[in-house]
Parts: sequence; structure tokens; C-alpha cells
Amino acid sequence: MMAETINSNTKQVQSEVPHLTEFEIERRNSLHNWKPWHKIAFRIAFIFFICISIPNSAEWYKHVINIDWANLHYRDLYDVARFGSGIPFFGNKLFGNSLDGYANWIITFFISAIVALIWTFITLIRKRDPNNYNNLHYWLRVIIRYRAGIGIIGFGFTKLLPVQMPYPSNALLNTDFGDFTAQKIYWMSVGIVPWYQVFAGVVEILAGTLLFFRKTTLWGAALLFSALGDIVYVNFAYDGGVHGYSSYFVLLASFLLLPYLKPLYQLLIDSKPAAFTFYYPEFSDKWIKFTRIGLKTTVMYVFLILLFYLQYINWKYDPYKQPSTAGVKNLRGNYSVSEFRLNNQIIPFNPLDTVRWQEVTFEKWTTLTFKVNKKVPIDLSNGGGDPQRDINRNFEITGTAGGRRAFHYYADTIDNVLYLQDKYKEVPDRRNRVAGSTDDGAASGFIDGVTKEKQPVKPTKEWISKEAWSHIGNEVQFIDDRVASTRRDREFAKVPKNENRKKMILKYQTTDGLRVILTGTDENNDSLYVVLDKVDRRYKISGSTLVAGKY
Repeated sequence: MMAETINSNTKQVQSEVPHLTEFEIERRNSLHNWKPWHKIAFRIAFIFFICISIPNSAEWYKHVINIDWANLHYRDLYDVARFGSGIPFFGNKLFGNSLDGYANWIITFFISAIVALIWTFITLIRKRDPNNYNNLHYWLRVIIRYRAGIGIIGFGFTKLLPVQMPYPSNALLNTDFGDFTAQKIYWMSVGIVPWYQVFAGVVEILAGTLLFFRKTTLWGAALLFSALGDIVYVNFAYDGGVHGYSSYFVLLASFLLLPYLKPLYQLLIDSKPAAFTFYYPEFSDKWIKFTRIGLKTTVMYVFLILLFYLQYINWKYDPYKQPSTAGVKNLRGNYSVSEFRLNNQIIPFNPLDTVRWQEVTFEKWTTLTFKVNKKVPIDLSNGGGDPQRDINRNFEITGTAGGRRAFHYYADTIDNVLYLQDKYKEVPDRRNRVAGSTDDGAASGFIDGVTKEKQPVKPTKEWISKEAWSHIGNEVQFIDDRVASTRRDREFAKVPKNENRKKMILKYQTTDGLRVILTGTDENNDSLYVVLDKVDRRYKISGSTLVAGKY
């Protein structure tokens, strides 16, 4: 097989040239033979793919303008690579939730077809078509290659440094299998084999890198189509939340692969000579050559080197789906509830009791979990979004039923008091959101481009006293200095929205962590007295060899 590109100044080859075979003449002339229906189809495709390859939200442009390049967060670049696209008018209203994630495509296609027909009508009236379709086709492929390459690299780094599907927390490992949604089962099945997740990341990053180069487009598009096609399948099979975004890459890869299908069929099926023939503009001016090289180098540096570094320190010190703040060390572990008193009344153990706690867990981060025999609402999101605050990092509660409760806490380690808030917060269904949109309750990461002075977050005025806050410290500074960023500062400068959460205030007593006594008030303002004894619980699966976070 021979791959060849034809420069823009190559003239159409006439069949009477004696030294060219019939095959070579047909192959070269094919670049110039745009039949009428080819042109109509291309006009539709040109408008459609341009529309779905550029951001459609003012928030994206505002974000790009306000990026602090001197103090970056990995999400700054990730959100440049991941954005909503297409024409969003009327899609969800016309098609409802049945085509959630794909409605924009349908509307964009209809509008593209209408514009393409107008385009065709104008060329018929003028009785000439001045457009160079070879040139338009080349630049359309360039746009799609870079859009797909940048997007999938941003996606791939969250797997290469495994944070997209975290290793299950102790509370999740303690939860009955039947209490998980299908989506949660799939995500945890990948999370417990982090090296497979790394392999998936390598494939996606390799696909994106190959798409940056014209001569390796076939291999990059083939990798992208196969890898993301698999993700589309499993997200449909397990009712996952990213089938829309993964389908987007399959669509882009399909367009890039289309010109290769005929020669591949000739070579592999018909066993005939075949070649890939593409038009390639002649860039003769030096400034054009240097501009191309400079732009390509900049894109590769930003999304292959700089983004990797930012993702690495995020994985090591601030993994975005699990809380980053270290929990109280003496409290970490699994506990059985030896004694439980509510309003000074002893409630004996009963697995059917709807009030008494069971299976208490203090995670290595700032989360307390327990189980009660009472149904609780289920968060059906995949735990993504852009939460800077630990309380909004909800992967440990998503897709989990069975009465499992999870509370984030601020720890006053001087007076030994925990200030707890329920991690569950009711939000609209976040499944299958358009790529790049932010989850409700998750910060966009910028406020008019101005960084405000760091202040500790106070969910309510009187819930935590000034003295307690002075003991707790400033949450924005809890993580390692290497992960500090303007994006995080801006988020913590904002007043939290929709934070009407259930709260508890509990004083803890322990010497070695083997026995913990909690006293205080619960979410209903009832007095609580709980005695916990540590349990050495063994699991069938081995611990992760790629541990995210620093605790």
C-alpha cells in the first residue's frame, strides 16, 4: 500500500500520458472529480462538523479569557479541551429526555442541510461554483483532527493518572453489591484495576497524538473509533453518563476514516493495488510554514506536556473525584456500633431499626459514613463536574442505595469537635449532560477574572464559631502548595449556593482509635451518644498500587 498526498499545484493528469498506468491516472484524477451530489453532501458535512467542532457557550470563551496562565489548575486546560458544541436551540424541547445528549446533533444537522441547500441554490443561480472543495475538505479535516485530538487527550489524562474512576472507598467496599446502580458497578469495576485504566488512557492519548499529524491520521482515527466505540457501548449497557460525549468522538473519527474505506476495501477484500490520495495545499511562503510549525508546537506543548504535569500533581495531591483534605488520623477505619443512644435512650442493635447506625466508616479523607435501615435518595450523576470543595466531591455517594449516609466534616482537632454536613444534595438529573457544561452546584472556576482574598467558608453564620474556625483553619489552604491555583482561590472566594444541608456537631473522644465515643447533636437536633469499636475488615480485592491523593 502506498500513501500519497497531491499538492495544490498538481494539474489534472490526462490519460494520454504514456508513463502512467490506468490505476495511477484514476487515483490522481479522483481528487478533482466532485460530482454534484458529492458537493451537496460535502456542504452539509462542512457546516455540520464546523458547528460541532467549535464551542457554543459564552462561558467557554469567558473561561479562556480569564485563565491565569501563571497559576494554572489542570481543569483550566481540561475545560478548554472539553466543551459543548453544536446548535443548542430547541433540541431538548423538541425531543425531550429520550434523545438527551444527541438533540443538538439533530438540530445542527437540520440547520446544516438548510444552509447547504441555500448554498447550492446560490451556485445554481450564479451558474458557477468558485469554491475549491479540495481546499475546504483539507481544512475541515484539519479542524476535526485537532478538535478530536485535543479533546481525547484531555479525556485520556484522567485515565492515565487514574482519577476518572477512583479506587472504591471503604464505605463503597462495605456496601452490598445489590445496592449499586449498574453505572456504579461498571465504574468501580474499572476503578479496582487501575492499571487497566492507565492502559485505556495510553490508548486515548496515543490516538489524540497521532491525529496531530496528517500522515498518521488513519491510525489515530482508527484507535479513536475503536476505543470510544467501546465506551459508548458500555455506557449504554450500564446506563452510564458519558455516552453522548464518547459518541461525539466516534462521529469525528468516522468522518476522518471515511476517505480510507474504499482503498482499504480494495486492498484487504479485493486484493487489488490501493493508495490513499489526499489533496494538500502548497505552503510556499516562509511565514506560513513557520506559523504552522509554531501553532502545532504550541498545541502539543500545552496539551501533551503542560496538561500532563498539571494532571500529575492533581492526581498526587488533589484528585478531583475524592476529597483532598486528610481526615483525622486517629479516627480512620471501619467501626462497629457497640452502643447507640438517642436523647439519652439506649437503642439496642436491630438490623431493621431505621434510626440506629450500622457499619460506621471514617475514610482517610474528611468523610464519615454509616448505614441505617432507611431509604435515602440516590445521586445518579457519575461524580464528575468541577468541585473544588471537598463537600461537593460526591463520587463516594453516587449510584449507592441501601441506606448508606455520608457526611463531610470540618475537624477542630484542638477541642476534638467534628462539624458535619450531609454530602447528598438534591440537584437536577446530571446524566448525559452536554460536554463541557458544569454540574449544578459545581463551580465554573472564575469570577470576573478577579481573585479575591482567601477566607474560610462559613456555610451559615452561627453554625461554626469564629473560635472553632480559627482551630479548623482555612480550607482553601488545606491541600499541598503545589496544587494551589487561581481557579481554586476564585472558587473559595464565592459564597456557596444551595447549601441547606443536614448538619451534625459531634465531639469525639479516643486514645488510640480502637474505641471512639461520639457525643453531640444529630441532623434533627436530637442528642446523640455513640460508642464505636474498630473492626479489622478484610476485603477480597487487593489494595490499589496507584494511590491518588496525599493523606
